[in-house]
Formats: sequence, C-alpha cells, structure tokens
Amino acid sequence: MTDTTDEIETDESAEIEEPAPPPGVPITVNGEVFYAAPGRNLIDACEDAGVYVPRFCYHPRMTPVGMCRMCLIEVDTGRGPALTPSCMLTVSDGMVVETETEAVKKAQDGVLELLLINHPLDCPVCDKGGECPLQDQTMSYGPGESRFVEEKRHFEKPIPISDTVYLDRERCILCDRCTRFAAEVAGDPLIHFMGRGNQTEVNTFPDDPFSSYFSGNTVQICPVGALTAKPYRFKARPWDLSEVASTYPNAMGDRITIQSSRNEVLRYLGVDSDAVNWGWLTDRDRFSFEATMSEQRLTAPLMRGDGLGNVDDGGDELVATTWAVALQRLVTALEDADNNAGPESVAVLGGAQLTNEGQYAWARFAKGVIGTDSIDAQMGDGLPADIVASMPRTTISQACAKGGTIVLLSGDPKEELGSLYLRLRHAVVHDGATLIELTPNETGLTKHAAHSVRVRPGEVASVAAALVTGTGGDELAAASAAITGADSVSVICGRTSLADNASLTVDAINTFASLDTVRFLPALRRSNVHGAIDLGLTPGMLPGRTSLDAARAAFTAAWGSVPAKAGRDTAGILADAAAGKIAVLFLLGADPLADFPDPELAKAALDGAGLVISIDPFVNESAAYGADIVMPAAAFGEVDGSHTNLEGRITPLRQKVTPPGTARPDWMIAAELAMRLGKDMGFASVADITNEIAAVSPMHANADAAAIDAASDGVLVSGGPAWTDQGAPTPAPAYDRYSFRLVVDRTMYDGGTQTTMCPSIAELSKPGAVRISSTEASKLGVRDGAIVRISSQRASVEGPVVIDDRVASGIAAVAHNHVGLDIRSLIDMNELVTDVRIETV
Repeated sequence: MTDTTDEIETDESAEIEEPAPPPGVPITVNGEVFYAAPGRNLIDACEDAGVYVPRFCYHPRMTPVGMCRMCLIEVDTGRGPALTPSCMLTVSDGMVVETETEAVKKAQDGVLELLLINHPLDCPVCDKGGECPLQDQTMSYGPGESRFVEEKRHFEKPIPISDTVYLDRERCILCDRCTRFAAEVAGDPLIHFMGRGNQTEVNTFPDDPFSSYFSGNTVQICPVGALTAKPYRFKARPWDLSEVASTYPNAMGDRITIQSSRNEVLRYLGVDSDAVNWGWLTDRDRFSFEATMSEQRLTAPLMRGDGLGNVDDGGDELVATTWAVALQRLVTALEDADNNAGPESVAVLGGAQLTNEGQYAWARFAKGVIGTDSIDAQMGDGLPADIVASMPRTTISQACAKGGTIVLLSGDPKEELGSLYLRLRHAVVHDGATLIELTPNETGLTKHAAHSVRVRPGEVASVAAALVTGTGGDELAAASAAITGADSVSVICGRTSLADNASLTVDAINTFASLDTVRFLPALRRSNVHGAIDLGLTPGMLPGRTSLDAARAAFTAAWGSVPAKAGRDTAGILADAAAGKIAVLFLLGADPLADFPDPELAKAALDGAGLVISIDPFVNESAAYGADIVMPAAAFGEVDGSHTNLEGRITPLRQKVTPPGTARPDWMIAAELAMRLGKDMGFASVADITNEIAAVSPMHANADAAAIDAASDGVLVSGGPAWTDQGAPTPAPAYDRYSFRLVVDRTMYDGGTQTTMCPSIAELSKPGAVRISSTEASKLGVRDGAIVRISSQRASVEGPVVIDDRVASGIAAVAHNHVGLDIRSLIDMNELVTDVRIETV
C-alpha cells in the first residue's frame, strides 16, 4: 500500500531567526522593559510607558530646570539606585527606573509638605480649584496633614501685572514656568524672580508690566492659582464647565478647546498640536470669547424702513424685522437683478470668517445658483488667488525644521500671526534655523535674524533677484549664499505693506520660485482665507484650487451651471457698485469702509449699490452706514464645520453654544435663499456639505466628514495648478529722497470688530500715528507727539508723530485701522508704491 501523504522536509541545521528588538533604547520601568526613543527625556519616557511621574516645573515645550523636585524617582544607570529628578535625565541603555518605592514616596511627601508650608488653603475661592495639579498631587502623593502651625505668609492680592493677568503671590510655588515661557518661548522676559531665600517671589519690575501678546499662556500653564486671567476670574468653577475640541478661526488654525457653562462661552484653552500651535495662543485670540458673548451681538434681522418691507415708510434707520420679511425682500431683489441686469449685477464680498462649509455653500450659491463670479473673500490686502493656489507649499513643521533656512517676506508675524511667530522664533533660537528677513522695517524676529535686509517698498523684487543670482554685492552676499546653498528654503510670503501693489510681492515670489529648493508658506492673515481660496470664494476659480475654465465641465455636472466668464475682484466690484452696476451686494462678514485700502471707493460703492445685505454677528461700520438688510450670523463656537490653515491643513470647528436670538449659520442662509429661488442645493447638515466638497473637489477627496473627525492633527490637502512663470518684474519707481515711502502695516490690536467687542483687550489698541526714525524726526525738526501733515499726490491728512527707531530711514509707517489717523485716503491702488511728504502744522 502506497502512502500518499506529502512528506514535509525540514532542515534541522537551519537557524531560527529571532525577531529584531523594537527600535529605541531598552529601559526598565517598574519591572517592565520598555523601548524609548534615544535622547528622550526620562519623565516623558515614563509617561510613554504608561507611568505618570508627578511634576510642577516641567513642561515639554520648555527647557527642564529641575526646580520643584516633585519628579524625584529612583534611577539606576549602573552605579546603583539614586533619587534623581526625572526631568533632568535622558534615557540610557539598560536604565532601571522605580517610581513607587518607599524612598520615592517619602521624597514626594516631603516636597509637598514644604510647598504647603506657606501656600494658602483658599481652594474654595481660588480659580484653579478643581483643576489644580497641586491640589491633585497633594491628594495623591501628599502627607494628608500639616505639622506647621505658624502663620503663613501674606501679600497684597491680587496684583494686576498686565491688563489681562492677575498675580496672587502667596500661591506661587516658584516653579519657573511663567518666567521660562516669557523668556524662552515668547521672547518677552518681563516677569522675573525677585528677592532672595524665603522672600523670593515672581513679579514684574515697577512701571514695566507684563505687556506681552502671549501673557495668557502663563495662566494656562501655571500649576497653581498664582496667575489668573481677568476675563475668566470668578466666572465659573471647573466642574461647571463642559468643553469641546475645536480650531480657532485664525490663519494658523490654532487648536483649542472651547469651554462653556449655562450656554455661555467662558474660556478658550490652547491644545498642544505638534503640527500647528504647540498649545500656545495669542491674548487677542484667547480672550476673544468675550466678543461671542457681547451684548452688541445681533439677535434678529434688521432692515431699513418700517421692518415690514415698506422701505419708504420707516425712514433711514435699521429696525428689527423677521427672517421671512428680510428673505422675501432679498429674493425679490435677486429675481429683479437676474431679469433686468443679469447675474453679474450680483456680487459677494467677504467670507474669510466663514467655515469651509459656509464658504462652499456661498460659492455654490453665487456661482451655481445666481451665476455670478464676482465674489472675493480678500479685501484688497492679500495676494492674487491664483498665485496662492499654485505656489509650491511647505508645512509649518517643515519650515521650522532644525537647521532649516527661512526667508521672511511678509508683515511682522509677531503682530499678524502670533502663534506662527512663536514657532519661527523657536526654530531660529533653539533649533538652529537660519532666518533671512526681507522687510521694510524691523520686526519681532529682527534680533534673531542671521541676515536682516531693509527693503524699501517697490524694491523687493530686485532684492530677491540679487539674492537668487548672487549679484547683490557684499551687502547681500552672505544672505545669498545662505539661500542658494541650502537644501531647502521656506519663504514666508505676504504683503509687507498695504500701500504697496500686490504685484511687487508676486514678482519677488516668482523670483524665489525659480529655485527648485524653495517652498512657500503664504502668510495671509484673514481667518479662513485659505479655505476661501480653496473652495472658490474668489473670482475665476472653483473649489479645489482650479480655474473656472479648467473645471467648467465637472462643476456644470455637479451644480447644474457655472458662470460664463471670470468675475471681478474686490476693487472691481466696488468700482462697479459705485458706478451703479451692482443691483445686489452681499457683505459676508466684510467691512469695506474699515478694511478696504480705498475708503472713498468703499463709501461710494455702498451708496451706489442697489441693495446691500450684511451678514454678520455685529452691525459693523459698513452695515451701519449703507446696509439695507442686516442678517444675524452665528459666530465661532456656535456652528459646526471645518477650517483650512495656511499650510492647507483641514481641522474641525465645533459648536459649543447656541447662537443668540434667531442668528443662523452662514451656510444655512445660503441654502435658504437657494431654496426660495427654486434651486435647492440639498444641504440638510454640515456633514452633507463636507462630503459634497470631498466628492466634487479631487484635492479634498480624503477630507470627508469622517476623515476630518478621525485625524488627530487634521487632514493636510495639497494640489492645485502647477506654478508658472509670471513674467518679468515690474520696474521699481524712482525714490525721491525728499519724500518718505509709505508703509501701512498691521498690529496685534487694532480697531477691528473682534477686538473692539472684547472689553479686556479693546483698550490695548493704541491711537493711530505716523512712525518715523529719530534721524528723520531730527531732520524735520519734530518731537514725539507733534502734529504733522502727511500728503501724497492724492490727499492730505493730519496726525501725531511717534519716533520709532525700528522704522528704517526714508520710511513713514502707519498702522492700519487705528482710531485717530486713517492714512488710506493717501493710497492710489493703481500705483506700485505711495510716496508722501511730511511737514509740521
């Protein structure tokens, strides 16, 4: 009988390969072997292994100092176990760590007992109570009772060390977190240790307050209640708050949590997103929650007339009306415009404040339902949308990589994009990045720049060409070598002055784009302007960073129709409105009277447009002056959606509270209008819109609602048309040495609606003034505060002088949108630059 069973031959001599060990350094933590990344801080490695080591002074985004000694644990590196502060050690091969021995417990007990000697037992009234690490660790690791019966220290409390931060000195445990943040992270060393021994305390110097744009971060990272925020102080207890993770609607897309109680937003806290903001926020953004809860919020539609649709019976005042009446009047106007002047008589300005879904809904409404392409989210202060869409992009992390090369070709990031400034500063100061600054005046990064080139307005393209070709002479030789010799270069690009024509910046971008090693990070400051460009809220483009002609067939199939030709940008829309060619003008959170570089044109446009509709949480200056209908929109924290930041990262925004009164999300208003016009877009929820974006835009194919929710750091999208040469640079105009070249820049605190509606920060906006160097002031014979006349070929204005040696010679700098001096009437938007004369009055 034959055995048909297959015989399995084995080679007994073959060696069985053992699996490779996990990558990293083996350490033993409480008897368990764990592989940690080489160079990993021990306190972090223990947490990676699932073992929490208590700490007060340690913060992963700052240099460890080992001051509090709370993180003492037993560590054996081969010489026997010893109590060691775990924040001061990095892992080593074979390290043995014990965190629960009697010696460790005794050390932790002793540290807490010493900290509590003078610490007040005022937890019931302390704002930190309920979320206090000292409170928690005392319960977990402390002695349970005190052996001290002596009187505790007492100090005057609280001390306002800035306009938004209060200090209770007796609560301070000298952990050094606030002082390290101020010095290491923000670069504003305005809070220090003072005194010696038992009298050591944290404080500011007399007449030198903690006036940092980032002071609120110290409140968040303070492990006790020593630093508290004035806007939140005594508003709620932590256990009364509920929270949701969201994205702050600024160009950086800072990750935050929104906390509320009783349907009232009470606090924003930064979330440590490794890709974006590292947990840091500017004070302007952190305390802007006050605007959401402002008493000035719109709660019902307003309309000029009697509120019943009778325009001629109620005078010229805005009066309350109903949504039904307001929408019906608007629908009638849209139908009349379509029948009489055609779809191009309808235009839309703004939209940068909206969510991605709101922007898509309005883009589809304007281009697919109405048929107009005259829609622009930028207010004449940005860069051409096709340039932004096509430039090869980098990410924030790539731009801030160790040893990288960064070119700053924009406004001052410290004033305009605070959390980006912190990332750039860290890259230069701590990670060895090389910064090359091409700006007309000094910025917050100038003292850290390896090469700081003062570029007079109008000459940025020629300077860029000299750097790229190495023809700039000795003055630019070192900077040129740093750019051309780098493996990769990140250019932070934006407008350095609102008085310059955007074509000058485009010329410089085009020059840098000739290098294969260059990638760009567009520093447009308006909140979600990058989402607006990506989703077609700009003339000549459709969602997905694609042109109207290139995607015409696809979007005709998806939407039913698209505009026949490219429309007008903001300047063109306002010019046509002034000429009476715009029958219906939408303002989506836009305020051209305050924002557009030509206020006279903006005013004429509001006068000349047939019907002006403002959709905004507030009655802004333009709405108060010229809007016929004002519709209340839901604000941040009151609507779900998503946001696109300057690197193309899409992250979720979440609703936390309900809008006041009958305010509605922007997308819902667009959907309602479309339905009343008989062209229902089919949107029933935010997720419907998100998923439609993913379906119609190849660039967003991986960014549907589920993907955005699931991604911890958002979904990074890329794509768009390939970069093409933009032609020869425009010749720079000749410089008249008897004149000043005007620079109109932006500051952190201005007269914008968001700032003025926040009581805690509204007063931080300084009055407008023209800033010149002390050398130029001496030539003119003027002193600080003197009133002067500033004149261009177009107009003259009067205002005070501020002597500021950060301003280069030959430059007159004025901050945009500040009370007391509006310089915009001097600017001719058709000219490349604006030259002015300054004379005493």
